[in-house]
Amino acid sequence: MTAPDPNAAKTNDLINWLVSRGLAGAEKEELLDGYCTRLVDMGVPLMRFHAAQSALHPVYGGTGYSWYQGRGGDYQKFEYSEDVSEDWQQSPLFAILNEDVEVVHERMVDQNEPSRFPLINDLRESGATEYYARGVTFDVPTHNAPRDAKKPVDGVLLSWTSNAPEGFRDGDLELINTALPHLGLALKSASNARVSKDLMRVYLGREAGRRVLSGEIRRGSLQQIDAVIWNFDLEGFTSLSEELPGSEIIDMLNDYLAVAVGVVHDNDGNILKFMGDGLMAMFDVGEIDEDARAALKAVPMLQDRIGTLNEERSAAGLPVANFTLALHAGEILYGNIGSESRLDFTVIGPAVNQTARIAGMHRSLGQRILISDDVAQAAMPCSQDLISVGRYMLRGVAEPKELFTVYNG
Repeated sequence: MTAPDPNAAKTNDLINWLVSRGLAGAEKEELLDGYCTRLVDMGVPLMRFHAAQSALHPVYGGTGYSWYQGRGGDYQKFEYSEDVSEDWQQSPLFAILNEDVEVVHERMVDQNEPSRFPLINDLRESGATEYYARGVTFDVPTHNAPRDAKKPVDGVLLSWTSNAPEGFRDGDLELINTALPHLGLALKSASNARVSKDLMRVYLGREAGRRVLSGEIRRGSLQQIDAVIWNFDLEGFTSLSEELPGSEIIDMLNDYLAVAVGVVHDNDGNILKFMGDGLMAMFDVGEIDEDARAALKAVPMLQDRIGTLNEERSAAGLPVANFTLALHAGEILYGNIGSESRLDFTVIGPAVNQTARIAGMHRSLGQRILISDDVAQAAMPCSQDLISVGRYMLRGVAEPKELFTVYNG
C-alpha cells in the first residue's frame, strides 16, 4: 500500500481553504493574511510575501499587500501617476510585465554577485536567501508585445521571499505553484467584489450603492421615507464657464463639489445626484427631527469650508464662486426609476419638487440660504439662529410656505 504523500495533503488543504474563503467572499486582506499564515504553518520558510494588483478606482490606480514574518500584513494604495517611478521600473515585478519574463527566481545562497534588482539586494541585506516572483493573469493576452507600464493589468503579481539558510525547498515551490491558480481565482473574486462596492459607492452614493448591491434592482421598487432634501448650486458659474478654459472650469467645479460632498458625508447625508454645477443630497439619519438637525448642522460647516476654499483659490490667483442652498423636508419616494435597460436610483415626489421651487427664490429674496418652515419646525430646538424672510406662494404648491435663512451674528 502506497503511503500518503504529505506534500499532496498540504497542497490539498491549502487549495480547499482558498476555494472556501473565495466562495465565502473573504476580503483581500483576510485572504492573503490567512494564506501566508497557512504557508508558515505548513513549514514553508516565508520571510516576506508581496501581492500587487491594479485597481479600478477614481483615486488610486493600484493596491499592494506586504506580509512580513513576525509582523503580519500591510495594505497599500498607490495613486495614479503619469510618470513611471524609477523604483517600479527596477522592480522584478516590472520585469515580469514588460520583459516577457514569466518568473524571477534568485537564490542568493548560490550567488555572490549583486542582483540587477535593487529590491532583491535590499532583501538580501535583511537576511533573505531566496526570492521567487511570478504573475497570475485574469485575462487572455491578444499579442506578445510588451505591455504599457502605465496601463493597468488585469491580474496579480506575487513574490515570495525566504530567509531559511538554504532558501525554499523544492516541495515549498511546488506547493506555491500548485495552489497559485486557486489563489488567483480567490483574489479575482475578492477584487471584483471590492470594485463593485467602490464603483457603486462612487457613482450612486453610499446608501444607494449599498441598496443596489443588496438586491434592490427591480424597476419601480420604491421606498417611501421622510427626509430632508438639500439643493446646492454655485452662484455665477454659468458666466464663469463662458470666460474660462474648459480644464479650469472642471478643476474649479471639482474643488467646490468636493467641499459640498465632504460636508454632506461628514453629517451622515447621502449624495443623490450631481446636476450641472450643483448637487442634490438627502439627510435620512433617523426621525425627521434628527434629519433636520443634521441638515442644518451642515450649513455653517459648508459656509466655513467654502470660505476657506475661496481664500485658498484667491491666494493662488484662481477665480472663486459662492453658493446657494435650499433645504426642505417631507415625504419622498426613493428607489429605481427608468427603463429596463437604463435605471436611476433617485428620489421623486412633492418634497423634491418643492425644494427646487425654493431654490428658485434665492435671487428674488437676496438670500443664499433658504430653509422651509417644515425643516425649521422639525429641527426645533436647534443650535442655528433661523430668521424668517416671509411667507410666499410657490408654483404648484397650494398653501403659502414660510421661508427662513440662517443668521450669522
